[in-house]
Amino acid sequence: MRRFTRLEAVAAPILLENIDTDVIIRIERLVGNGIRGTLAPWCFGALRYLPDGSEDPGFVLNRPPYREAGIIIAGRNFGCGSSREGAVWSLQERGVTCVIAPSFGDIFFNNCFQNGILPVVLDEAVVSGLAREVEESQGAGRVTVDLEHCVVVSPAGRRHPFQVEARRREALLQGLDEIGATRRQAAAIEGFQARDRQRRPWVYVTGDPA
Repeated sequence: MRRFTRLEAVAAPILLENIDTDVIIRIERLVGNGIRGTLAPWCFGALRYLPDGSEDPGFVLNRPPYREAGIIIAGRNFGCGSSREGAVWSLQERGVTCVIAPSFGDIFFNNCFQNGILPVVLDEAVVSGLAREVEESQGAGRVTVDLEHCVVVSPAGRRHPFQVEARRREALLQGLDEIGATRRQAAAIEGFQARDRQRRPWVYVTGDPA
């Protein structure tokens, strides 16, 4: 997993509330094998495309410079609905590595950390003000998200502190998912197993159980 330390990027405001994982990526786009690496065109497909399959020119991600957005500024309860991890994958493949919102769906929030996307929770008024600044600059004003100092800096230079659980913050800074974080404790795990094997040898199966 790539490290997340500091991001300065175009931010796209999508302030609709309750955008669920089916809006982020439809389930039929996740059917079959080898789906990773193919999801970017279908991210926000429910909003990006008209019934005839052409792009909706009114949707923010279809307009420059928002096509290159690395940050989404979202409405309340972003990523609600199913436990679909593909929603996070599709955002990541489109180049989004941070979502700022007043609240998130719980499972989506957890999946973000497992895939290197930083979900930032800010007060709703702050989120609205941030989106307004971006819109007034017509996307030219970039937003900075600094995980080392836990602060979001608006295009006008306004600083908005945020909080992240220490363990999750450290994992993102180091580029570690849960498996990677566990492997860092390999020596301690092996030491525990050696001591436990001495105390409870009957727990450990050796040889051919047949």
